[in-house]
Amino acid sequence: MKVKIFPFNPLQENTFVLYDETGECAIVDPGCFTDEEFKQLDSFITKSNLKPVKLINTHCHFDHIFGVNQCREKYVLQWEAHPDDAFLVESAPSKGAMFGMNIAPIEPAEKALNEGDTVKFGNTTLRLFHVPGHSPGSLCFYEAESGSLIAGDVLFRGSIGRTDLPKGDYDTLIDGIKQKLLTLPGDVIVYPGHGPTTTIAEEKTGNPFLQ
Repeated sequence: MKVKIFPFNPLQENTFVLYDETGECAIVDPGCFTDEEFKQLDSFITKSNLKPVKLINTHCHFDHIFGVNQCREKYVLQWEAHPDDAFLVESAPSKGAMFGMNIAPIEPAEKALNEGDTVKFGNTTLRLFHVPGHSPGSLCFYEAESGSLIAGDVLFRGSIGRTDLPKGDYDTLIDGIKQKLLTLPGDVIVYPGHGPTTTIAEEKTGNPFLQ
C-alpha cells in the first residue's frame, strides 16, 4: 500500500489517499476546505489513474470532514465513520463558525466503522482499532503488509491528541495507545492527522506522554 499526504485547510490537517497496484484507493479524512484544495486531491487521483472506492474517517472533528460532501458527490461514495462521533458531524457548522469558517451541513455517515472491522480496497486490508480519548469515535487504520498506521489525531510525533475537547479523556487515550498501538512492530510508520510521520519505536521510547 502506498500513502499520499495532503496537508489541507488552515489547521494543516493531513488528508490521505491510500492506494495499491490495482488502482483502487481509499480517501481518508478529506479535509479539503477550498475548491483549490479539492482540485489538488482530484488531480492526484486522476493523474495516478486511481479509482476511489472508500471514503473513511479516523474521527469527525470539523477540520477532518470539510471535504466529505465533495468526495461523496464527485466519486459517488458512501461515507464511513465511527458512530460515536456523529455529534461532531452535526455540530461542524457551528464549530467552524467559531473559527470564521463557513461549513455547509454534512449528512451523517452512511456506514458505521467499529473496533475489529476491516476496510478493503484492491489487494489491501485495513484493520481498525478504536482508540477513544481525543474524540469518542477515534479510529486508527493499520495495514500490516506495508507497516502503516493511519493514526488520526490519536498519536503524533512526540505528542498525543488533545483531550480537552468535548467527550475527550486523557486516561482513556493513553491506555488505548499503550494497549493497541505500542504493541505493533517498532518499524510501523505512523501517519498522524497533523504534522510529520513517525514510527512506533520512536514514540515508544521518546514520546514524553507515553513514558
